[in-house]
Amino acid sequence: MSRHVLIVEDEENIVESLSFLLEREGYRVTSVLDGAQAVPCIESSRPDLLILDVMLPGLDGFEILRAIRSNAAIKDLPVVMLTAKMQQQDRRTAEDIGANAFVTKPFSNAEVVSIVKRLSP
Repeated sequence: MSRHVLIVEDEENIVESLSFLLEREGYRVTSVLDGAQAVPCIESSRPDLLILDVMLPGLDGFEILRAIRSNAAIKDLPVVMLTAKMQQQDRRTAEDIGANAFVTKPFSNAEVVSIVKRLSP
C-alpha cells in the first residue's frame, strides 16, 4: 500500500507540481486548498505525512500545526512546513509548535522528495 501525503496549499500550481513529484515516487497524494478544511481532512483521511503551507485562507499553517499537535489522535503526524517567506521568526515559531522539516518556495524537487522519504519511509 502506498504512503499517503496530504498537501495543504492554496496555490494550485504548487499542488500540481508536488503531486506530480510525489506520485512519481509512488506516494498517494491528496490536497486541500483552504486552511479551514485541513484539520477535519487530516482527522478523516489519516495521511502518513502532511505538507503544510504557512499562508492559507481560513486558518494559517501555524494554527493548523497547533491543532494537530494538541490532538492526541494525530499529534505524531510528520509535518513539512512550506512557505515563500520563512523568516527566522516564522521558522522558530514552527519549530516551537513541532514542525518536522521546512521547505522554502521556490523549492528544489530533489529536496522535497528527500524530506518526504526521510519522514515517511
